[in-house]
Amino acid sequence: MSISVRAPRPADWYRAVWRWHFYAGLLVLPFLILLAVTGAIYLFRSEIEQIIYRDLKSVAVSTQAALPHQRLATIALAAYPGTLFKYVPPALASNAAEATIKTVAGENLAIYIDPYRGTILGCLPEKGGVLWTLRHLHSLAYFGPVANALIEVAAGWSILLVLSGIFLWWPRGRRGGVVTVRRRTLWRDLHAVTGIFVAFFIVFLAVTGMPWSLVWGKTVNQWANGNNFGYPEGVRVSVPMSDEHLDHLAPTSWSLKQAQVPFQPPHHVAKAMTLDQAVVRFDALGLSRGYAINPPLSASAVYTGSVYPNDLLRQRVIHLDQYSGKALLDMRYADYGPLGKALEWGINVHLGQQFGLANQLVLLVACIAIVILCVSAALMWWQRRPVLGPPPLPLNLAAQGLVVALMAIGGLIFPLTGLSMLVIWLFDMLLVRRRR
Repeated sequence: MSISVRAPRPADWYRAVWRWHFYAGLLVLPFLILLAVTGAIYLFRSEIEQIIYRDLKSVAVSTQAALPHQRLATIALAAYPGTLFKYVPPALASNAAEATIKTVAGENLAIYIDPYRGTILGCLPEKGGVLWTLRHLHSLAYFGPVANALIEVAAGWSILLVLSGIFLWWPRGRRGGVVTVRRRTLWRDLHAVTGIFVAFFIVFLAVTGMPWSLVWGKTVNQWANGNNFGYPEGVRVSVPMSDEHLDHLAPTSWSLKQAQVPFQPPHHVAKAMTLDQAVVRFDALGLSRGYAINPPLSASAVYTGSVYPNDLLRQRVIHLDQYSGKALLDMRYADYGPLGKALEWGINVHLGQQFGLANQLVLLVACIAIVILCVSAALMWWQRRPVLGPPPLPLNLAAQGLVVALMAIGGLIFPLTGLSMLVIWLFDMLLVRRRR
């Protein structure tokens, strides 16, 4: 096979893009199926939890007054000795109270207590249960940081897969297979038409999933939170800060992952607030019900109340002086900088929260379409037997080089994806040399 240096023709561009589209699909296909299936189920996590854990999280409403919060926490600690790490007051009259205990064995257990009768309904590991299992599968967190990094690689490739797919789909005078599916070329047309309709959603889900990624997400997070304490731009920090991070206390929003918790000098005379007094104080400050409280674990620590509801405008974190009840720091979504706001909004939509049921259903359809894309791609690849390798190289060096250069730009934006590109490019060169 000879390669020319003449001016590229349309067929050269098509071959060059098709070859990289093939490699991208080969690499991303299994990850896309995993992400689409687990993501589609996770969209309805609240509804699923209500069914699976109804006996743990729901109680029969009683006419008698609920027990004090401190009493409920004491009941949990009596059954599971350790340290109270987090407490969630019942958001509704029919909800159980939740006390997370760090046991003497070092395990975090979420204990559910009937607030009227004081009976323990059961317990779960803090990050256990069906939904946390699904979440860990979605991110491959079960299999360590290397597997988790592969999700970041797949997300970057997904974006390039869409861009190359749009180029291959472009009609160029064709009518069939653009927005309609022909019987003769069923799988090709189904793949192309489905791809063009779902292209935006693939890119959106890939980009909005990146903030939680191992390398890109961590780097951008540190850059976005570019002040001394990691708080969003606009929050004035005038209190001393400890070495403890908010993210270590409980899962927090992306914009607050670098935030540190205030430090308060111990009061030698004043008495620390009880859990009941802290609940009264958080309610008085207007923290939306469903919030979690992290009680102080030392004389110099604070009470932290945090809530991350579906409505972004009600996201809030408040740190209280454990002695006076004074709000040391009060952070809301409105305090985030422009990048933080944009990324938080994207994450909320990605999780199917921002627009309620409509949000869930639209992303469910997108996930089903992604599975169809993957299945049709695999069938097209199988139908190419006995030639199951990559499409032929273009006979023009300029077309090949320009496509590689454009792909490299994406590799610079997403470094792990760029590293995988380099590996595939070297493999491709060895494959070409062997064939020659």
